[in-house]
Amino acid sequence: MANKQKILIVDDDANIAELISLYLTKECFDTMIVGDGESALNAVSSFEPNLILLDLMLPGIDGYQVCREVRSRSSVPIIMLSAKGEIFDKVLGLELGADDYMEKPFDSKELVARVKAVLRRCKPAPAVPSKPSVECVEYEGLTVNKTNYSVIYLGNTVDMPPKELELLYFLASSPNHVFSREQLLDQIWGYEYIGDTRTVDVHIKRLREKIKDYANWKIATIWGIGYKFEVR
Repeated sequence: MANKQKILIVDDDANIAELISLYLTKECFDTMIVGDGESALNAVSSFEPNLILLDLMLPGIDGYQVCREVRSRSSVPIIMLSAKGEIFDKVLGLELGADDYMEKPFDSKELVARVKAVLRRCKPAPAVPSKPSVECVEYEGLTVNKTNYSVIYLGNTVDMPPKELELLYFLASSPNHVFSREQLLDQIWGYEYIGDTRTVDVHIKRLREKIKDYANWKIATIWGIGYKFEVR
């Protein structure tokens, strides 16, 4: 029997945390609950979760800082939970590296569905021994390998969460082809994704911070439409 996937629940409200744990346990997940940011950071190393449910309003180290610290050393998927529903809070969470954002109060069935969806999206495709083909695109100064989920830029390995790498690979695989935000959302996040096109903009921004324009290629914005990997 396959090992259960592990979910780290970070919430200082014990009642909410226990309720979340109950629903996830019924879906055959293994859960761990912590109530503050420092404990969450320690649990990432000791528990090695497959996904983190992260409340933002935590004692001590808040959820934003926890997300920033976790993302600096791991690509484990993170779903933020917060009573803050403003666009600014959602965008900030995504910019810091969260994979999804849910407002409180939330429906338990929707939470479980989002957990499963994020885990599916962030799971690399299994290797197929009978087909040893490698999904890789190369340009001068840049190699994006979707088979082993690695990016080499100017000779250095660039740490990159799965969705950022998949977005870069998709664009670079079709040079000079313009894709709308909706097309990119469908291709990378899938039709099941519950979100909006700002997610694409946030991920493009993070890619540009890591992968700067090169002499003969760049990630270009096509105003009013979307983006393309421009090769000159």
